[in-house]
Amino acid sequence: MPRPKISRFIQIGPGVTYFKPRGIPLMNLDEVALSIEEFEALRLHDVKNLTEAQACKKMKVSRTTFHRILVSAQKKVSDALIHGKAIRIEGGSYKLE
Repeated sequence: MPRPKISRFIQIGPGVTYFKPRGIPLMNLDEVALSIEEFEALRLHDVKNLTEAQACKKMKVSRTTFHRILVSAQKKVSDALIHGKAIRIEGGSYKLE
């Protein structure tokens, strides 16, 4: 039986939870699901320009866990941009700080 996930701490939730390429009907698109903690990792690292050490302290996770979350988020967003997929932001194991 897998170990239960520990909740990650986030400061703000996403204001918009769905992005899609313009001009393509939703029924013709594949989706990529981005969790709330992946969204927060991108926000802290890429938008707020925090180092991984600073960002992992804000999310109250280890540095390796933060790195794993960040890499997963970057792969999903890259996949969506390159292949024209929609991005849905939802779910995950988090607590609002």
